[in-house]
Amino acid sequence: MDFKRTLLAAALPLAFTLSSAAQALEIKFADIHPTGYPTVVAEEQLGKTLVADSNGALTFKMFAGGVLGSEKEVVEQAQVGAIQMARVSLGIVGPVVPDVNVFNMPFVFRDQAHMRKVIDGEVGDEILAKITDSEFGLVALAWMDGGTRNIYTKKPVNNPEDLKGMKIRVMGNPMFIETINAMGGNGIAMDTGEIFSALQTGVIDGAENNPPTLLEHNHYQNAKFYSLTGHLILPEPIVMSKITWEKLTPEQQTLVKKAAKAAQAQERILWDAKTASSEEKLKAAGVKFITVDKKPFYEATASIREKYGAPYADLIKRIEAVQ
Repeated sequence: MDFKRTLLAAALPLAFTLSSAAQALEIKFADIHPTGYPTVVAEEQLGKTLVADSNGALTFKMFAGGVLGSEKEVVEQAQVGAIQMARVSLGIVGPVVPDVNVFNMPFVFRDQAHMRKVIDGEVGDEILAKITDSEFGLVALAWMDGGTRNIYTKKPVNNPEDLKGMKIRVMGNPMFIETINAMGGNGIAMDTGEIFSALQTGVIDGAENNPPTLLEHNHYQNAKFYSLTGHLILPEPIVMSKITWEKLTPEQQTLVKKAAKAAQAQERILWDAKTASSEEKLKAAGVKFITVDKKPFYEATASIREKYGAPYADLIKRIEAVQ
């Protein structure tokens, strides 16, 4: 009898552990950026927080480097619950949730500091809510800083005239294509993973993105001129599949929101350090940073703001008013 009690006593903790493991909800997080990238580092910390603070009711696995597909493919998988969380570009969201296009318009933010104040305030929260309340199938939780996007090319670009005839890769959003077209180039939509070979083979003449992306994705090897146009300063939402969100308890939902906001704050610090070090490495690798007069580029894109900005006139005024 004592022997049976001993066996039962020994088995109970194991049974409890197996039961807990069976009930644990795995959070698969996807990001196209590589391990060590600011967003990925912050997301990994988010995962550790979720596991620890949920007492193991949530488990976490990071999939960096685009191993689960392009951003478009990741969004599609999240919409059906195959992926639980992701960081996605607004360029992907814009065609489905039109309200986010206010952030996608060229030169809507004065600079990076202005953008951060906007997303930290009422406007930023409202845009997250619009994504969540849409039919997109995702819950928007927080903002990552996607940096300031500039044009990098095989030949120097000092003004819009220099872009004439150049094929420039952009994200698959009509507004981004039209923005490059208005600036003098020929906008070509293409997934991030295709850019390197497209630059190498001459399918495109350049692309546009921030310094860490130019470095980490090795695009600088084939595009040595980086023109500081600053035409886009894009925040990027952390999202969760609504299917997954609805499986969480209210307490777990609160935990996820809190952890996402903490990741937003951490990534900002990491981003600034990464941007500075990336610029140093790019210059050491022979990339020429070109300080351009932004006014001609701003004026060239006025038609884009007029075309797409009309529905958001009041929102744009509120963005401009943020100091």
